[in-house]
Amino acid sequence: MTTTEAFLFVIGGVLVVAMTARVAPRIRVAGPLLLVLIGIVASYLPFLPDISVNPEFILVGVLPPLLYSAAVSLPAVEFRRDLLPIAGLAVVLVFVSSFVLGTFFYLVIPDLGYPLALALGAILSPTDAVATAVAKRLGVSRRVVTMLEGESLLNDASALVILNSAVAAFVMIASTGQAPPAIDAVGGFFWAVFIAIVIGAIVGYANLRLRSWLRSSAATTAAGFIVPFVAYLPTEELGGSGLVAAVVAGIVTGQGAARWFTPEQRMSDRVTWHTVELLLEGGVFLIMGLEMSEIVTGTANGIHGIGHGLWIAGAALGILLIVRTGYVALLVWGQGRRLHPRRTERLNAISDRIDEIEAGGPEQYGDRGLRITEAGWNRRLAIFRRRIARAMSDLNYYRAAPLGWKHGTIIVWSGMRGVVTLAAAQTLPADAPSRHFLIFVAFTVALTSLMLQGFTLPGLVRLLRVSNEDDENLVRSEQQRLVREMHQAALLAADEGSLTRRDGSPFAAEFTERVGPLFLQAGEAEDDEARDILELRLALIRVRRERLIELSSGGQFGSAALRRALAELDASQINLELRLESAD
Repeated sequence: MTTTEAFLFVIGGVLVVAMTARVAPRIRVAGPLLLVLIGIVASYLPFLPDISVNPEFILVGVLPPLLYSAAVSLPAVEFRRDLLPIAGLAVVLVFVSSFVLGTFFYLVIPDLGYPLALALGAILSPTDAVATAVAKRLGVSRRVVTMLEGESLLNDASALVILNSAVAAFVMIASTGQAPPAIDAVGGFFWAVFIAIVIGAIVGYANLRLRSWLRSSAATTAAGFIVPFVAYLPTEELGGSGLVAAVVAGIVTGQGAARWFTPEQRMSDRVTWHTVELLLEGGVFLIMGLEMSEIVTGTANGIHGIGHGLWIAGAALGILLIVRTGYVALLVWGQGRRLHPRRTERLNAISDRIDEIEAGGPEQYGDRGLRITEAGWNRRLAIFRRRIARAMSDLNYYRAAPLGWKHGTIIVWSGMRGVVTLAAAQTLPADAPSRHFLIFVAFTVALTSLMLQGFTLPGLVRLLRVSNEDDENLVRSEQQRLVREMHQAALLAADEGSLTRRDGSPFAAEFTERVGPLFLQAGEAEDDEARDILELRLALIRVRRERLIELSSGGQFGSAALRRALAELDASQINLELRLESAD
């Protein structure tokens, strides 16, 4: 393919992805599924050349920004609340699936050693984020969506660590005849996760500081493009999981954006990363379809044949679903125990005990022999109260979005394979026996999973009659509480006279008392006074945002309510700043 042909192909691909994003919602089909179908059909057109993309480009150039983009918008509060089941799906289930599939492939493909069989099992184990997009559109419980999203963000790293260890074992056996000790693989996994978390957190924090210093939306957007790669590359060089590092950097950035970035930066980031996500994800699924004809041809000319590959792929998909069903059944059973009435009784008892201790004071309940100031005593009580309030909020969340067998069924059926499976399959060693056949099996499992589960998931959700009505009621209740908290903070700041203009100068006390800052519109005052009113309303927005940030760290409000409140404040601030520019 010439350079001109390559550019024309990219232009055509972008147009197809953009048009699919418009058409897919109208015909009630997820965009990635439609793109795969388009790619398969196009792959058999005689005037199109064979398409082959270097898998390293997908692993290094596509997956880090894709996962970073998803992590930035991850609902961190809900992620924390369900971290244990998410970690189980992303790590334990991947390990179990990999070894069960590896044993199956070892038994049914005679010329395949166990390391390569395990490698193929690891390739098929991670799920794809396309299920999250489908679930969101169908109105599934936010809790289920968060678990699916968290699983798809983290299980890639687990699968790739197993894949790398298995491939290394294959290479070592081929060269020395001896397999590496299993303890090396276990130690390598924990090191890969540890170093990824450390580097990802450092890169995420540095990203917040640098971009808050740059200020300009254009400059910060340009700097933001390199963040996932800055996290990924050094982590991989140190033997860690670059994908986990990119995810951690995204989570840190997403949680610090409210404190460090301007409203313009946040709005610019949302639009920019949604665009990047659309193009990269759409492009990969389109390429997935385009490569299918070449893979089918290569398998047909091999020793195993297409028929043998199809039944192995079908059996592998069945095994994946059976293992996933068993694990999710245990997960749902375990999550039901969180709602035991004794937990509420225990928290109420602890809260009553804190009230009793507060009434007795440090004189009665102080640390034996230790001197405690009144401020220190109050600080300790406040910490305990926040912990109890967070635990009660978590229980309310679990009650509003319980995990029953219907939700478990959706979690099982949403376990589709996709981008990582396709890219990882093509990284198998060139001298691996029956390499074309193994890639064909991986592609067939991914395609069948996407088509079968992706197209039937909407019908399954309708059949089960699940909805997120309780979720929405909880979000509305939290939003009302947030508005009251921010309103009270604004009133208090106005009464104390602590409001300041953007340049730091204070408002005159008689001015704040006279204009009624929470309700007066700028058009009701003289021109000179109108500018001060706009400045005052901006100051009130800053107070509300500070209170919102303070409340967001307490874990008592869900991510949906916090983000909606922040978006409303950002929109109001941008509007007021534009009016001030016009006045100037």
